Amino acid sequence: MRRFTRRGLLIGASAGAGAVASHQLWRSSSHAGPAYPPNGTESHGGAVVLNDASELSPTAVARHIVVDDDPKAAVVERIRGLIAEARSEGRAVVASTARHSMGGQSLARDGTALTLDQHWLEADTAARTYRVAAGTRWSTVIAKLDAFGFSPAVMQSNNDFGVASTFSVNAHGWPVPFSGCGSTVRSFRMLLADGSNVHCSRIENAELFNHAMGGYGLFGVITEVELDMVPNALLEPTFERMPASEIGNRFAALLGSDATVQMAYGRMDVSLDRFFDEGLLISYRPTTDQSVIPIAAGSGFISHVSREIFRAQVGSDGIKHLRWWTEASINPWIAATATRNSLMNEPVITLDDRDPARTDILHEYFVSPARFAEFVAACREIIPASYQQLLNITLRFVDTDRDSVLAYASEPRIAAVMLFSQEKTARAEADMARMTRDLIERVIAIGGSYYLPYRPHASVDQLLRAYPRAGAFAARKREFDADCVFRNNFWDQYFAEL
Repeated sequence: MRRFTRRGLLIGASAGAGAVASHQLWRSSSHAGPAYPPNGTESHGGAVVLNDASELSPTAVARHIVVDDDPKAAVVERIRGLIAEARSEGRAVVASTARHSMGGQSLARDGTALTLDQHWLEADTAARTYRVAAGTRWSTVIAKLDAFGFSPAVMQSNNDFGVASTFSVNAHGWPVPFSGCGSTVRSFRMLLADGSNVHCSRIENAELFNHAMGGYGLFGVITEVELDMVPNALLEPTFERMPASEIGNRFAALLGSDATVQMAYGRMDVSLDRFFDEGLLISYRPTTDQSVIPIAAGSGFISHVSREIFRAQVGSDGIKHLRWWTEASINPWIAATATRNSLMNEPVITLDDRDPARTDILHEYFVSPARFAEFVAACREIIPASYQQLLNITLRFVDTDRDSVLAYASEPRIAAVMLFSQEKTARAEADMARMTRDLIERVIAIGGSYYLPYRPHASVDQLLRAYPRAGAFAARKREFDADCVFRNNFWDQYFAEL
């Protein structure tokens, strides 16, 4: 039984709905706009400045408070007091964990920013559920569930993010055939603007449940979450190489015909001279022998070595060819078995961009399997001509979302997660904005949607066409929170005038 690495020789960076965050402060270049502080706290003229993983969203906040206690009565009372204080002073409140969003979704100008950094978890193995503090990261969840043979039913494919944050963006991952993480959430507790501490589920306060799922924290501060867990398993990969345009239909057919598949994802060749010509579909099934399941592994030596090849792709088709050959030709020969938990137990920092002049920017689009070939054709027309450096694309399957008001999967969809390396200049930002709007327009035209946690380059009109219930979402938010205490920069840009 081979155990070479958790994902083979080369892992694909930022397969999750997060971003690699550099912690270096960029200084202006000759054709750039203002300098952008990193994803952290900066003191600037007496103000506290926070940023998100894009490093392009510096935001001055009135207060930044770290909440690192368990969600017991004293902590809930403390957060309730902070909400009341902000409300009385006309300030916004926003809660987050890692701020891996990229367009102000976790930031509120002149507001109170809560960073939830917690480690509390209680599991019920008989019910196959677990409860966690809102700010518990997936790395903690994996470590604790792994100890008694279980695994999160759905989480992002990286482990840096907070559990409530994942619910608040309704992120998804490699586990199949699920919808987003919200589909595996049983209930949660949330503090509302009036101080109420409410319990929400599909039965109790169901409307709040559906609005908070993928609701970007705009209805309250979640304090704890109850989710489904499944048995951990030792999995073996299968690789299928095919024309990229065929992956959508093949992905759906595979999951429709083989219930043993527990995790799956796809890749495509991103070199400019063969752009999206070829694809790879990787699926994981349990091995015959499940008697010995290793402890969940983390980043290994090869994962760190692969960073050098991954980062060298910028501006080099030759390196992109090398990476694709390694992934499509070498990996099937050396890929090893891995546990379900190990496959998800990777931080985004593994392939961190250490270039202070660049940042990693994610896009994500959702299209039906039957129209995936049209999506590939649109990308071929738009991306190579955009002056942007696409380093990776990961494809996932997302089942129909029947709960979230701001649902991105109104039917089964293929999710295309793209990672671009962007210069931190005004020119590059303008090019990225133009390319993003062009891609969104083409995706909407084939009945698809785009993901909201990333750069806010879409027009309001595009938002309304991709998310037809956005207006109703904004109206209901005002009914629950008339003073708009729970507000972020994303709300201000898109929803404030709806």
